[in-house]
Amino acid sequence: MPRALVIGGSVGGLLASNLLRTIGWDATVFERAEGDLGDRGTGIGTRQELFDVLAQAGVRRDASIGADVRSRLCLDRAGKIVHEVPIRAVTSAWARIYRPLKTTLPAQNYHAGALLKAIEQDQDGVTAIFANGSRQRGDLLVGADGIHSTVRQQFLPEVQPHYTGYVAWRGAAAPSTVPPEFAATLFHHMIFGFPASGMVLAIPMPDATQEANAPGRTCHYVWFQPADAAELAALCTDAADRQHGVSIPPPLIRAELIAALKRRAENVLAPPLAHLVAQTAQPLLQPIFDLQSPKIVFGRVALLGDAAFVARPHVATGVMKAALDARGLVYSLRSSDPEAALARYDHDRRQFGQWLVARGRHVGAQLAAHFAAGRADGATTRHRIDTIMREYGAAGRVAGEGITAG
Repeated sequence: MPRALVIGGSVGGLLASNLLRTIGWDATVFERAEGDLGDRGTGIGTRQELFDVLAQAGVRRDASIGADVRSRLCLDRAGKIVHEVPIRAVTSAWARIYRPLKTTLPAQNYHAGALLKAIEQDQDGVTAIFANGSRQRGDLLVGADGIHSTVRQQFLPEVQPHYTGYVAWRGAAAPSTVPPEFAATLFHHMIFGFPASGMVLAIPMPDATQEANAPGRTCHYVWFQPADAAELAALCTDAADRQHGVSIPPPLIRAELIAALKRRAENVLAPPLAHLVAQTAQPLLQPIFDLQSPKIVFGRVALLGDAAFVARPHVATGVMKAALDARGLVYSLRSSDPEAALARYDHDRRQFGQWLVARGRHVGAQLAAHFAAGRADGATTRHRIDTIMREYGAAGRVAGEGITAG
C-alpha cells in the first residue's frame, strides 16, 4: 500500500487524505495546531462540484450542510431594496464541511501538534522531518498547509502572499439575536451594501453553533475597507503596542477599533447590516491577499489548496478549490504512474489556479473603483453595483466568460 504524508489538517488536507484512501493509499495527516479546528464559523460559497467531492470522500450530504439563497439584494442606508439580481445559490459553513471530514478519517491517521521543519527526497520516497525530531517516510507528500505553507517555502521561498490594499472585517451574529423583521431578508438572500469607500456583504449560512431554539440558519457578514500598509500595521497592533505583522489574533484586536467599527455601522449601513455588526461579540480582521505559484509539483511533493494558489475571497471558492485539487490529484494517481500523474496534476491545477486568481483580481478591481470613488449608495453607479453583485462569489458570472470548475 503506497503511503501519503499530508501536511495540514484543515479541509484541504482532510479531503486529500480521505480521497487517497478510496484508491488504496495509506494517507496520514500531520497538523501543526494542537486544538480542534472545528470552531470556525465562516460562511463559504458552494457549487455542486463541492458536494460531489464530499460524497466521493465518504461524507453524506443532509439538509443541514447548506442554506439556499434566493437572490442578491442591494440595500440603501434606510434598508430599502434598490437593486436585485436573481441568482440562486447554496452556501455552507466551514465547520459543516470540516467536522464530517475529520470524523470520516480514522483517528490513527491524524496527528496534531506536528510542526514540519524540512523535507528530504530520494529516488525511493520522501521524508518529512518534524520539530520534535521525528521522521516520517512516504511515497508522496501533499502540502495542504495553507497560505503560509512551510512546504511551499522550502521549494519556492520567493513566492510570498501579495497584500491587495484592503481588509475585511468578518463576523456572525448569534441566530437568536436576529429580530423577526430582519430574519426573512438576512436568512434567505445575499445582501449587499455600498457605503462610502467600502462594501458590506451578508451571507446566510447554516448555523454551526447549534444554538438552542435557533432557526437553523445564521448570517455571516464581510465588510471590505481600504487600508494601506501603514494603516494595516496600525490595525494589527494590540493594546500593549505590540505589532503582529500583517495579521492579528481576534482576541488581541484593540477594543477601540471594534467600537469604532460598530459606530460606523450604525451611521452608514442599512439596519439589518448594522445589526449584524453590532451583535458580533468578536469580529475578525482579515487582510486580503492573493498568491500564485509558478509550479506546484517538486518530485514527490505536491501543493494543494491555498498552499498553491490563493484567490481573493470575492470568488468564494477556497474550500471548493481545495476539493477540486484533491479530486484532481487522486484522479491522476488512479489513472497514471506516479511521475506522469503528478505532471498531469501540476499542469491541470496550475491552469485552474491561475484562472481563479485572475477572476478574483477582476472582481477586486471593481471594488477598488468603488473605493477610489469614495461615494455612498446614491452616487455609486448602478452599473458598478450590478457588475459586482452579478460577478461575486462561487455562483457569480463574469460577462462573456464561461465558468468551469476545472
